[in-house]
Amino acid sequence: MARMPRDQDFLRQPRPQPFPAQQRYNNPAASGSRSFNGGPESPFPGANGYRMRDPQVYNTAGNGAGDGSIDGWELLFGGRSREPALNHHQGSHEIATGPPWSAHPSTHAVPNLPLPVESSSPKFRESQPPDRQSRCGMARMARDQDFLRQPRPQPFPEQQHYIYPVASGSRSFNGGPESLFPGASRFQMRDVNVYSACGGAGDGSIDGWELLLKHIAPNALHNSSARYDAPKCDEDTRVEVTKEIMDHIQDRSAPQRILCMTGAAGSGKSALQQTVAERCAKADILGGAFFFSSADPSRNIASTVVSTIAYQLGLKHRLLRSAIGAAVNHDRHIFSRSIQAQLEDLIVRPVENLRRSGEIDVDSVPYAILIDGLDECRDEPIDTADSNHLRIGDRYQAEGRQAELLAAISHCILNNDLPFRVVIASRPELAIRTALEPGGHLHQEAYHLQLSDKYDASGDMQRYLQRRFEVIGLRIRNPQWFTQENINTLVVAASGQFVYVAVVYKYISEPRASPSERLKIILEWTPHEGQTARPFEALDRLYTNILLAAKDAYEAVDTHQGRDFLLLFRLQHTNAVGSLRPYATAECYPVDQLSALLFLEARAEETLISDLRSLVTLEKGERGDSHLRIYHKSFSDFLMDENRAKTLFVSISSVLVHLTKCFMQHIIKYPLDFDSRAWLLVPLYSRNLYVTFSL
Repeated sequence: MARMPRDQDFLRQPRPQPFPAQQRYNNPAASGSRSFNGGPESPFPGANGYRMRDPQVYNTAGNGAGDGSIDGWELLFGGRSREPALNHHQGSHEIATGPPWSAHPSTHAVPNLPLPVESSSPKFRESQPPDRQSRCGMARMARDQDFLRQPRPQPFPEQQHYIYPVASGSRSFNGGPESLFPGASRFQMRDVNVYSACGGAGDGSIDGWELLLKHIAPNALHNSSARYDAPKCDEDTRVEVTKEIMDHIQDRSAPQRILCMTGAAGSGKSALQQTVAERCAKADILGGAFFFSSADPSRNIASTVVSTIAYQLGLKHRLLRSAIGAAVNHDRHIFSRSIQAQLEDLIVRPVENLRRSGEIDVDSVPYAILIDGLDECRDEPIDTADSNHLRIGDRYQAEGRQAELLAAISHCILNNDLPFRVVIASRPELAIRTALEPGGHLHQEAYHLQLSDKYDASGDMQRYLQRRFEVIGLRIRNPQWFTQENINTLVVAASGQFVYVAVVYKYISEPRASPSERLKIILEWTPHEGQTARPFEALDRLYTNILLAAKDAYEAVDTHQGRDFLLLFRLQHTNAVGSLRPYATAECYPVDQLSALLFLEARAEETLISDLRSLVTLEKGERGDSHLRIYHKSFSDFLMDENRAKTLFVSISSVLVHLTKCFMQHIIKYPLDFDSRAWLLVPLYSRNLYVTFSL
């Protein structure tokens, strides 16, 4: 606090020592007093006719908590002050802390800093040691000569109050509390510095905003260090789809305030979301973003989504931050509530209250909220020792949490007149697919953008590879190391999915290997026993994880007991690629006919691929028959390569043997009757044997 010279007698007194850290010295603001720069109340009631030069005020009672928490500068140095604090053994006075901060509005904390006395006389200033000239703490009290001649006061007992009431008529400015100098008049101050980080609890508890910070997922932010070099679109790629998303966000009058972007695995959803997030941030309209990742335990659960978005909104606006902190203070267990309750208490009500109060224009609050990878949202696994049930239980629980998050967003955003625009990206898995299908709560309320069906990314992939291959050419000093035909071949193999070209580029660009040799391996890839190269290792992990999750979910259903998911799906896949027909030009069988041949119930094929919608889909043919469509050619390559699929591999011989058994069962079950039954001839080759049977 400010240095206060009164006269020469005062200056000749032994220099008092600093007050201990986290102590409180509370006094009133006399009538007509003022405060400045957010300073605390005056320790100089009734002072007048003096001058102050270069006073400094320090207050380190915490950054809003009153619990001794550190301020931002100390946090920069790892939570510790760079200089050790002095203690009372050096002869300093101690003024102890009082009861909780909230007990009186005018209380203020006292830091642990030295308190040099400094005269306004230049001569005296020059005689002071450097530390006395540059540092000060809470001011020493000097009322008159009698006071100065008193013995040194003893410290107050710990946790006691020393409070002056605030006199009427005191004033504050710059957002500060009541006057630093109550009753003072006819004085001058120069170069005043006030440092304040006091809190509002005083009982050792942390305030609402700080509690919120303990329940966020920093790794989920679009610019977090955990997502360094996150995939994003090149400037001249995905132009059309990026423009469509940005136009929808910036159209504040659009009736659909939620955009759901779905696409196959590797279609570039995360790259698009990252690009949109960066553009929104540059335009100052990004309210918050949350990027899920199944591999990161800090951002693969739904319980931190709302708090993380609320944190980002609070950073954008001071009043909104205060309102969110107050909401947490009101219910300190809000983070254990449902997602909808968190949305209502931490975002909806604070925004609505500020709108009603007229303190801010809500439309000026950044309004774009982005959620990426909803399909990777998990929750705490169920408590069981069976690892198989653990995966199945986690899968079901994850789908429930994804559905809960979608329902909460739908309820809170659509049922309230809020300014937000929400963009959700996900694979077309069960939760979001159900919400967007006819009868789902988002079917008419959300704008559905389907990447796999609407946009051809072939041109973008060509530009992507061309640019990066040219950079490699500069590095190896050989711009002719690739041809345009090489790029065209890779784009065709990608089947419209960006993940393929991204994996290929990552493999080829290995700095310790020859790019031309690695490109040759990919172009001439023919799996064989003893193969050591693994150019598609990242793709293989992706396909393995998706297949395993689908297998566990399917076989966990009680009515599917005894069924082999991998065998049944491989049968459908073999049919889709035309391998069940003896002639390459023949069409594949409709999926419902094949399900009937396998003794499966009606629509069994839809249940079979329910958790594989990011890799395959069912499409209607010209005659109304459904056929299986494989998004990725690389996925078919994976299924047919034992070295890549490993334990998920199902050989073509196993497929044909199982199908032959089903045919024989049909022959036994349905006796031949040439007069009353229509025949369906189904050619099947297995060791050059063709079988016909009757349905």
